[in-house]
Amino acid sequence: MAKIRVSYEYSEAEDKSIRLGLFLIVCGILSFFILGFCWLNPTLLNMQSKPANCTVISVRRAEEMFDCVFKCGADCKGISQYPCLQIFVNNSESNSIALLHYDEQQLVLNPKCSYVPPCERDDQKNKENVLRSQDYWTQEISSQSFTCFFDQQRRPDDVVWKRSHNEGVLLHCVLWPLVSLLVGTLIVLLTICARSLAVRAEAIQRRKFS
Repeated sequence: MAKIRVSYEYSEAEDKSIRLGLFLIVCGILSFFILGFCWLNPTLLNMQSKPANCTVISVRRAEEMFDCVFKCGADCKGISQYPCLQIFVNNSESNSIALLHYDEQQLVLNPKCSYVPPCERDDQKNKENVLRSQDYWTQEISSQSFTCFFDQQRRPDDVVWKRSHNEGVLLHCVLWPLVSLLVGTLIVLLTICARSLAVRAEAIQRRKFS
Protein backbone atom coordinates (compact mmCIF):
# COMPACT_ATOMS: atom_id res chain seq x y z
CA MET A 1 0.00 0.00 0.00
CA ALA A 2 2.91 2.35 0.76
CA LYS A 3 4.41 1.82 -2.70
CA ILE A 4 1.04 2.57 -4.37
CA ARG A 5 0.68 5.79 -2.37
CA VAL A 6 4.21 6.99 -3.29
CA SER A 7 3.55 6.26 -6.97
CA TYR A 8 0.28 8.25 -6.84
CA GLU A 9 1.94 11.29 -5.20
CA TYR A 10 4.74 11.23 -7.78
CA SER A 11 2.22 11.12 -10.65
CA GLU A 12 0.31 14.07 -9.15
CA ALA A 13 3.51 16.12 -8.97
CA GLU A 14 4.17 15.34 -12.63
CA ASP A 15 0.70 16.48 -13.60
CA LYS A 16 1.23 19.77 -11.75
CA SER A 17 4.53 20.29 -13.57
CA ILE A 18 2.93 19.65 -16.95
CA ARG A 19 0.07 22.03 -16.16
CA LEU A 20 2.61 24.69 -15.13
CA GLY A 21 4.56 24.17 -18.35
CA LEU A 22 1.43 24.38 -20.50
CA PHE A 23 0.37 27.52 -18.62
CA LEU A 24 3.72 29.18 -19.37
CA ILE A 25 3.49 28.16 -23.02
CA VAL A 26 0.01 29.69 -23.34
CA CYS A 27 1.16 32.85 -21.53
CA GLY A 28 4.12 33.15 -23.91
CA ILE A 29 1.92 32.82 -27.00
CA LEU A 30 -0.66 35.30 -25.69
CA SER A 31 2.12 37.73 -24.73
CA PHE A 32 3.42 37.67 -28.29
CA PHE A 33 0.02 38.77 -29.59
CA ILE A 34 -0.68 41.35 -26.85
CA LEU A 35 2.77 42.96 -26.83
CA GLY A 36 2.94 42.75 -30.61
CA PHE A 37 -0.30 44.70 -30.93
CA CYS A 38 0.39 47.25 -28.18
CA TRP A 39 4.16 47.80 -28.48
CA LEU A 40 5.86 45.89 -31.28
CA ASN A 41 3.85 47.30 -34.19
CA PRO A 42 4.15 50.97 -33.07
CA THR A 43 7.86 50.43 -32.38
CA LEU A 44 8.48 49.05 -35.86
CA LEU A 45 6.59 51.98 -37.39
CA ASN A 46 8.61 54.49 -35.36
CA MET A 47 11.86 52.80 -36.27
CA GLN A 48 11.08 53.38 -39.96
CA SER A 49 11.87 57.06 -39.45
CA LYS A 50 15.31 57.99 -40.76
CA PRO A 51 17.86 60.00 -38.77
CA ALA A 52 18.63 63.41 -40.26
CA ASN A 53 20.53 66.56 -39.37
CA CYS A 54 18.33 69.45 -38.30
CA THR A 55 19.14 73.11 -37.75
CA VAL A 56 16.84 75.54 -35.99
CA ILE A 57 15.51 78.25 -38.28
CA SER A 58 13.00 79.99 -36.04
CA VAL A 59 11.42 79.64 -32.60
CA ARG A 60 8.14 81.38 -31.90
CA ARG A 61 5.01 81.20 -29.80
CA ALA A 62 1.71 81.09 -31.63
CA GLU A 63 -1.19 83.19 -30.38
CA GLU A 64 -3.44 80.16 -30.04
CA MET A 65 -3.77 78.53 -26.59
CA PHE A 66 -4.41 74.82 -26.13
CA ASP A 67 -6.25 72.90 -23.42
CA CYS A 68 -4.73 70.15 -21.31
CA VAL A 69 -6.19 67.98 -18.57
CA PHE A 70 -4.60 68.02 -15.11
CA LYS A 71 -5.28 65.70 -12.19
CA CYS A 72 -5.88 67.00 -8.67
CA GLY A 73 -6.75 63.71 -7.00
CA ALA A 74 -8.06 60.21 -7.57
CA ASP A 75 -11.38 61.38 -9.01
CA CYS A 76 -10.51 65.02 -9.61
CA LYS A 77 -9.67 66.39 -13.06
CA GLY A 78 -9.64 69.84 -14.57
CA ILE A 79 -8.68 71.76 -17.69
CA SER A 80 -5.96 74.37 -17.96
CA GLN A 81 -4.21 76.00 -20.92
CA TYR A 82 -0.69 76.34 -22.28
CA PRO A 83 0.81 78.46 -25.07
CA CYS A 84 1.88 76.84 -28.33
CA LEU A 85 5.61 76.77 -28.97
CA GLN A 86 6.62 76.18 -32.58
CA ILE A 87 10.18 75.29 -33.58
CA PHE A 88 10.90 75.23 -37.29
CA VAL A 89 14.01 73.45 -38.49
CA ASN A 90 15.80 72.72 -41.72
CA ASN A 91 15.64 68.98 -42.41
CA SER A 92 18.72 67.72 -44.25
CA GLU A 93 16.98 64.51 -45.35
CA SER A 94 14.43 66.33 -47.49
CA ASN A 95 16.19 69.73 -47.53
CA SER A 96 12.98 71.44 -46.49
CA ILE A 97 11.50 73.29 -43.51
CA ALA A 98 9.70 71.10 -40.96
CA LEU A 99 8.03 71.53 -37.59
CA LEU A 100 9.99 69.92 -34.77
CA HIS A 101 8.23 67.81 -32.12
CA TYR A 102 9.66 66.41 -28.90
CA ASP A 103 8.63 62.80 -29.67
CA GLU A 104 5.99 60.75 -31.49
CA GLN A 105 3.58 60.83 -28.55
CA GLN A 106 3.53 64.63 -28.41
CA LEU A 107 3.25 64.74 -32.20
CA VAL A 108 0.04 62.71 -32.01
CA LEU A 109 -1.19 64.64 -28.95
CA ASN A 110 -0.77 68.07 -30.56
CA PRO A 111 0.54 68.17 -34.16
CA LYS A 112 0.47 72.00 -34.21
CA CYS A 113 3.00 72.55 -31.41
CA SER A 114 6.57 71.48 -30.84
CA TYR A 115 6.31 71.02 -27.09
CA VAL A 116 3.47 69.91 -24.81
CA PRO A 117 4.35 70.72 -21.16
CA PRO A 118 3.29 68.58 -18.20
CA CYS A 119 -0.19 69.83 -17.47
CA GLU A 120 -0.34 71.95 -14.32
CA ARG A 121 -3.41 73.37 -12.63
CA ASP A 122 -2.03 76.91 -12.87
CA ASP A 123 -1.86 78.32 -16.42
CA GLN A 124 1.13 80.42 -15.39
CA LYS A 125 3.18 77.33 -14.55
CA ASN A 126 2.34 75.86 -17.94
CA LYS A 127 3.51 79.08 -19.55
CA GLU A 128 6.74 79.04 -17.55
CA ASN A 129 7.49 75.48 -18.70
CA VAL A 130 6.98 76.51 -22.31
CA LEU A 131 9.18 79.59 -21.84
CA ARG A 132 11.99 77.44 -20.44
CA SER A 133 11.79 75.22 -23.49
CA GLN A 134 11.78 78.30 -25.73
CA ASP A 135 14.90 79.68 -24.01
CA TYR A 136 16.65 76.32 -24.39
CA TRP A 137 16.11 76.17 -28.14
CA THR A 138 16.77 79.88 -28.67
CA GLN A 139 19.89 80.31 -26.54
CA GLU A 140 21.54 76.90 -26.07
CA ILE A 141 20.76 75.15 -29.35
CA SER A 142 20.37 78.19 -31.61
CA SER A 143 21.93 77.36 -35.00
CA GLN A 144 23.66 74.15 -33.88
CA SER A 145 23.05 71.01 -35.88
CA PHE A 146 21.42 68.08 -34.03
CA THR A 147 19.99 64.68 -34.88
CA CYS A 148 16.29 64.45 -35.61
CA PHE A 149 14.10 61.71 -37.09
CA PHE A 150 12.10 62.05 -40.29
CA ASP A 151 9.46 59.87 -41.96
CA GLN A 152 8.73 60.90 -45.53
CA GLN A 153 5.75 58.57 -45.93
CA ARG A 154 3.83 59.23 -42.70
CA ARG A 155 4.84 62.81 -41.70
CA PRO A 156 6.59 64.69 -44.52
CA ASP A 157 6.19 68.10 -42.78
CA ASP A 158 7.24 67.03 -39.28
CA VAL A 159 10.36 65.76 -37.56
CA VAL A 160 10.81 64.41 -34.03
CA TRP A 161 13.66 65.03 -31.64
CA LYS A 162 13.37 61.84 -29.58
CA ARG A 163 12.02 58.43 -30.44
CA SER A 164 9.32 57.22 -28.06
CA HIS A 165 10.14 53.60 -28.87
CA ASN A 166 13.53 52.13 -29.64
CA GLU A 167 15.36 48.83 -29.95
CA GLY A 168 15.03 48.25 -26.19
CA VAL A 169 11.24 48.07 -26.45
CA LEU A 170 11.58 45.71 -29.40
CA LEU A 171 13.90 43.48 -27.36
CA HIS A 172 11.51 43.28 -24.41
CA CYS A 173 8.52 42.55 -26.67
CA VAL A 174 10.32 39.49 -28.05
CA LEU A 175 12.48 38.42 -25.10
CA TRP A 176 9.97 37.88 -22.28
CA PRO A 177 7.30 35.96 -24.27
CA LEU A 178 10.12 33.85 -25.74
CA VAL A 179 11.53 33.11 -22.26
CA SER A 180 8.07 32.09 -21.01
CA LEU A 181 7.56 29.88 -24.06
CA LEU A 182 10.97 28.20 -23.74
CA VAL A 183 10.70 27.66 -19.97
CA GLY A 184 7.22 26.13 -20.35
CA THR A 185 8.38 23.85 -23.15
CA LEU A 186 11.43 22.81 -21.12
CA ILE A 187 9.30 21.96 -18.07
CA VAL A 188 6.95 19.81 -20.16
CA LEU A 189 9.80 17.99 -21.91
CA LEU A 190 11.71 17.35 -18.68
CA THR A 191 8.56 16.06 -16.97
CA ILE A 192 7.82 13.70 -19.88
CA CYS A 193 11.44 12.50 -19.88
CA ALA A 194 11.35 11.96 -16.11
CA ARG A 195 8.12 9.96 -16.40
CA SER A 196 9.57 7.86 -19.21
CA LEU A 197 12.74 7.13 -17.22
CA ALA A 198 10.67 6.23 -14.15
CA VAL A 199 8.58 3.78 -16.18
CA ARG A 200 11.70 2.18 -17.64
CA ALA A 201 13.34 1.93 -14.21
CA GLU A 202 10.22 0.32 -12.78
CA ALA A 203 10.10 -2.15 -15.68
CA ILE A 204 13.76 -3.07 -15.16
CA GLN A 205 13.16 -3.51 -11.43
CA ARG A 206 10.22 -5.84 -12.07
CA ARG A 207 12.34 -7.95 -14.41
CA LYS A 208 15.00 -8.36 -11.72
CA PHE A 209 12.50 -9.56 -9.11
CA SER A 210 10.48 -11.75 -11.49
